[in-house]
Amino acid sequence: MAAKHPAARAEDAFNGALADVLGRRGWQTRLMPFTGYGGAGFARVLARVVLARDGQPGTAPILEVDSTQRGFRGFLAAPLTEVPVTVRLGAATIETTSDRGGYVDVSLSGHGLEPGWHPAEVCAGEVTAYASVQIIGPEVTFGIISDIDDTCLITSLPRPLIAAWNTFVRQEAARRVVPGMAAMYRSWLAHHPGAPIVYLSTGAWNTWPTLSRFFRRYSFPLGPLLLTDWGATETSFFRSGPEHKRRELRRLAREFPQIRWRLVGDDGQHDPELYTEFARDHPESIDLIAIRELTVAQQLLSHGSPMSRADDRAPVFKGPDGYTLHRLVHRTERAAAHA
Repeated sequence: MAAKHPAARAEDAFNGALADVLGRRGWQTRLMPFTGYGGAGFARVLARVVLARDGQPGTAPILEVDSTQRGFRGFLAAPLTEVPVTVRLGAATIETTSDRGGYVDVSLSGHGLEPGWHPAEVCAGEVTAYASVQIIGPEVTFGIISDIDDTCLITSLPRPLIAAWNTFVRQEAARRVVPGMAAMYRSWLAHHPGAPIVYLSTGAWNTWPTLSRFFRRYSFPLGPLLLTDWGATETSFFRSGPEHKRRELRRLAREFPQIRWRLVGDDGQHDPELYTEFARDHPESIDLIAIRELTVAQQLLSHGSPMSRADDRAPVFKGPDGYTLHRLVHRTERAAAHA
């Protein structure tokens, strides 16, 4: 087995020492259940085990805290590693342990559940929480995969100082929504009952509570958030955001071969290249690509210079907001229906 990266060893040592100190100060185990998904034969359940000051509050208080709090409060928790965890969903049960970041990411088979939303029970010792899981029926052939930063909400990532300000300092209530995106997603899903929306981002899992409250405030459809851990990996100093997206896109294509996805992102970072690559490798899994065009100022903040991309393997729509993208897609669909 290859030696663990020095940054990962340092991070593990720090997290272990921090957990010892906070445990002595009375911090208690908290389970943070994330939204999961599944199909007829499997389900993916995600959660995190941490130490927090208020112990185990259940799922509701995470979503109902004061929206004026600063973003850094989402990072005030210490991961608990190698904690035995039991996950139950329908008729399926699986035993696992939290990883070096405190995360639990398991796939269960044989749950025996009908399509729709179901609660998965996640237990770590005497602490129990419930994760919402959407079971997608085999007849569903439509789905949405959406980026978050500068697609759903305006963040102007990843310039370091701006990223730090938006993530750690900026108040949640002050975050700006991209006009029309929530309405576009609601409209698309209304025409495809039972279809999923998956939010795929390179953002940190620590921002999940803040993002969930933001989505609820602006009426975005409920769906899994597939985020990442900003820490070191066992082989590198910092994990690759684009590779995280590639891996999750490939996994969704493999898990739902019958679904043709609408990929929605922005032109500020890597979405056009990643979506073009996915369309080339998995043309049978693509319905269309919709790219939000950032303003020149947003382009400079997020990437350094304006860019223009085109993809001839899937229909591509570009516009400054959700209203424009929705109108363009609807117009094309209507023309095709009357052709």
